[in-house]
Amino acid sequence: MRILVDITHPAHVHFYRNAILLWREHGHDVFATARRKDITADLLRAYSIEFEDLGASGKGLGGLGLELAQRVRKLRRVVRRVRPDVLTAIGGVYVAHAGWLSRKPSVIFYDTENAWISNFLTYPFCTAVCTPSCYEGWVPASKHLTYRGYHELAYTHPNRFTPDLNVLQSFGLQAEKPFVVMRLVSWAAAHDVRDHGFTGIEAAVRDLERFARVVISSEGPLPKSLENRRLEGPQELVHHLLAFASLYIGESATMASESATLGTPAIFVSTSVRGYTNEQEERYGLAFTFNHPRTAQMDALIKGVEILSNPDTKSRWQKRRRRMIADKIDVTEHIVEVVESYGRRDH
Repeated sequence: MRILVDITHPAHVHFYRNAILLWREHGHDVFATARRKDITADLLRAYSIEFEDLGASGKGLGGLGLELAQRVRKLRRVVRRVRPDVLTAIGGVYVAHAGWLSRKPSVIFYDTENAWISNFLTYPFCTAVCTPSCYEGWVPASKHLTYRGYHELAYTHPNRFTPDLNVLQSFGLQAEKPFVVMRLVSWAAAHDVRDHGFTGIEAAVRDLERFARVVISSEGPLPKSLENRRLEGPQELVHHLLAFASLYIGESATMASESATLGTPAIFVSTSVRGYTNEQEERYGLAFTFNHPRTAQMDALIKGVEILSNPDTKSRWQKRRRRMIADKIDVTEHIVEVVESYGRRDH
């Protein structure tokens, strides 16, 4: 079988990397295409995944629209050359169109309800849409497949990942000294239109640093006063960092979910919400979302201080994590099986 995987975001590298290994163990040929966004290419190289660069991500709605037309055309050329039996991606607007035009099945994985523009452009053209069972958006019933899990469990599930305390040294951190991971995003994605997170980064860092060192992962520039807190180290190892952090707080729902699935308290600060972080909060108490346009930062910091002030927090969260893991599947196995099943249908 020949499988084409389109990688358009750094988190998608982690989602597919274990599946790519298993597909190759099963004797399949796997081809990867990539979008030049943030550290996507660096991660692919770190995991020794060969890829074809199809260009940089667009800026703004106009740029994203132009990128759609150009990228679909490039993907169709790749399809004609490598002749895949099935295409797959997260979000999948590009492979859905390339697959539809090439009469090849496309399997889309997604978990972001507020990405209504890309969903509107994707769902009519793809073959199947796989979402977590907690997904709160609409998907055509005839194409919808659900599973008990989260995207992040494709690489944080205990079957796939064991945290290594020694990795902290690579980031200049020490195991005996508590630290907080803060994530800031660029708000440039199509689904980020009109959304925002923190309203005062420097004040937020001051509040948190009364309890622990703060390291900041940021997609953009930081205020000069915070530049010395920027996270430096091998980015492919960041999940070890999240596993041993005292707290994650940030504007990335993906990193909030990664932290929650690793048993680290997670606070998501954004005016938009996600079904998976809602479930992690309501069912398991692993994550918290604060989305009020004016009070989100204040409310998030109150919760963060409460978590950091409790010496039993880590043990409590690990217990909650074990309960969550018992309810969920190894998502990598699901990815492998579903994509293979649609690839076989093309024969």
